[in-house]
Amino acid sequence: MANDTSTPLLLDLVYDHEAAHPDRIYLTQPLTGGSTVDFTWGQTLDQARRMATHLQAQGFAPGARIAILSKNCAHFIIAELAIWLAGYTTVAIFPTEKAATVRFVLEHSEASLLFVGKLDTWDEQRGGVPASLPMIALPLAPASAADLPRWDDVIAKASPMPGRPARAADDLAMILYTSGSTGTPKGVMTSFGAITRTAQGIAADTRRRVGPGESRMLSYLPLAHSFERSWVEAASLADGATHIYFAESLDTFLQDLQRARPTLFISVPRLWLKFQQGVFAKMPPAKLDRLLGIPILGGIVRKKVLKGLGLDAVKQAGSGSAPLPADLIRWYRRLGLQLFEGYGMSEDNSYSHSSNEDHGEPGWVGVPMPGVECRIAEDGEVLIRSPGQFSGYYKDPALTAESFTADGFFRTGDLGERRPDGMLKITGRKKELFKTAKGKYVAPAPIENLINVHPMVEMSMVTGNGQVSAIAVVVLSEALQPRLGDDAVRTEVESEMKALLAQVNGQLSDYEKLHTIVIAREAWSIDNGLLTPTMKLKRARIEQAIAGALPAWYERKGVLWH
Repeated sequence: MANDTSTPLLLDLVYDHEAAHPDRIYLTQPLTGGSTVDFTWGQTLDQARRMATHLQAQGFAPGARIAILSKNCAHFIIAELAIWLAGYTTVAIFPTEKAATVRFVLEHSEASLLFVGKLDTWDEQRGGVPASLPMIALPLAPASAADLPRWDDVIAKASPMPGRPARAADDLAMILYTSGSTGTPKGVMTSFGAITRTAQGIAADTRRRVGPGESRMLSYLPLAHSFERSWVEAASLADGATHIYFAESLDTFLQDLQRARPTLFISVPRLWLKFQQGVFAKMPPAKLDRLLGIPILGGIVRKKVLKGLGLDAVKQAGSGSAPLPADLIRWYRRLGLQLFEGYGMSEDNSYSHSSNEDHGEPGWVGVPMPGVECRIAEDGEVLIRSPGQFSGYYKDPALTAESFTADGFFRTGDLGERRPDGMLKITGRKKELFKTAKGKYVAPAPIENLINVHPMVEMSMVTGNGQVSAIAVVVLSEALQPRLGDDAVRTEVESEMKALLAQVNGQLSDYEKLHTIVIAREAWSIDNGLLTPTMKLKRARIEQAIAGALPAWYERKGVLWH
């Protein structure tokens, strides 16, 4: 199908930036040892054009799927541009996935080639790559990938693809494989038309909030996920005046953040909580609260705390991917950080709802973004029709059909309520609801939000399907973990958790009240398979892990140690 040249698509905008300001720095990549390398728009497109020439020379069919397995880095974006220029479709794999999932995605997508980038566990993941699949190592690929053709060597032999290669609006730009919190990943198909509308909508929204001139962002949430792909990569490709910095590692994260001094910063609830806990580790909550209430001194303290977090230049901060406790939003705003929650999913390219200055009440995820329609079904399910709507699930037309209403609204699976002004509140997820022996359904997420604001709690999960009542399993903050061998610390933790249990139950209906708070013996992580790559709970996995202990937990009330 011929491209509609009257409506510029994302690649058209990229070509415009390349022509208008080739020397403007677009990407800054940190290297081991503390140095960095910059890529201008001209350099970015030169490398992408050369790799596109090489890819086309391999004779892949139009629309062939080309996979990327890499942590965030400059060459993730450059490789994706090369894939698009060459006429192909990107399949990005979360860099923390195990070999079995890597194999599933590569085989399900019928990938023709794999770019291997910055990775921590490539030696284990390599077993999931079919032996016949061609691979190319990006510049920051691990040393154990040294046997693969290297990006720099490949592009040195290729000439830049000329002109403005066009893609049609309904061509597939990418297949986003979900992070698999409920089972096998699904391939969410996104067209160039959808990602363009998403990118332009987000870019206009953030430009309004950040203001004219260059904006700065730190890219560290997985680019394989819709949230980062849309709000950082795609929006920056549309905007042309955003400078993207990358994080080198977890150990250097604060240094990377302070180097970038972002004007726009997005994160997920778990990290917002961790930032708060880091502040509390240096200054007890009561003391900080008292200082913030003192005129003049409070302003100095606010600036010092935000500078310590590397967020002192932020004009707009956002949170997505999972519910954010309302009290946490209020805490950040008291520090002077304009933190707003948003709502979206892979199926609408994370282009759905966003809070703002006029509609920013904590506990609500905002109003529809331009062009988005929302309504609540009779059973409370949130239904969305978005300009960023996906084209369907790859190789699963039956699931695609059942995911939409007759008039084209996507069935999100989330439960919610709307106010007359358009504000949306997410009250739970249909599949996460469970029924206790009392016969009523319990939504775990709102209760978990009440628990997670406690400074000792890293995260929590509420469960209890078929049981006499619900229980909460909590993971304590990282700062507490090394001190749990001290009896005095354990006593203090138990006392705090008992008070938290009483406080939370005081806010719940009788059928929701918690029987017990259980303190987990180990942290939940991506590595042990209890969190998704985007740090969401893998509820079924955690429930399976604790199943044997449940009878003993229900014999007692209060606070228990797992």
